[in-house]
Amino acid sequence: MKQQIIVSGLGGQGALTLTRLLAEAAAAMGLSVITSETHGMAQRGGTVISMIKVGPFRGPLIPAGEADRGLFLHPKNLPVHRFYLREGGAVFVNAALPGDYRSVDARSLAAAHGLAPVAANLILLGFAVGQGGLFAGPDLLAEMIAAKTSELFREASLKAFQAGLDAAA
Repeated sequence: MKQQIIVSGLGGQGALTLTRLLAEAAAAMGLSVITSETHGMAQRGGTVISMIKVGPFRGPLIPAGEADRGLFLHPKNLPVHRFYLREGGAVFVNAALPGDYRSVDARSLAAAHGLAPVAANLILLGFAVGQGGLFAGPDLLAEMIAAKTSELFREASLKAFQAGLDAAA
């Protein structure tokens, strides 16, 4: 198993949370995993990108044109980070409008389910998993969410993830 994934978002959208969950899932599967994060001006709503390499890789950075999957928490990040994706790589975007990518309006789904806007990150994750786009399956990722989320947010987090899975069906 080898998969290179980028997670792109704005500060406060939960890109680093998704990175941690994916890394924990890879480790639970017994796979080698390396992550890297670039925060930039994240505290002021700036761009955040993280990279996850699952499998036998040496360095943490994904070269341009080599990522297999991209999770974009905001559509404005597409022109900023899409160059990391290889031709034919799967692109999952939290977007209300369709494009040349797989999209789900995660923010609207979060509101419809009575969830905070930040839950859009887990909705996008569920959507990507439901589309068969990631190395880990829904059961393992739900287990990681339950294990790594504080009790205060666990139920809402699992609800968000399930909403993404349902949207992918």
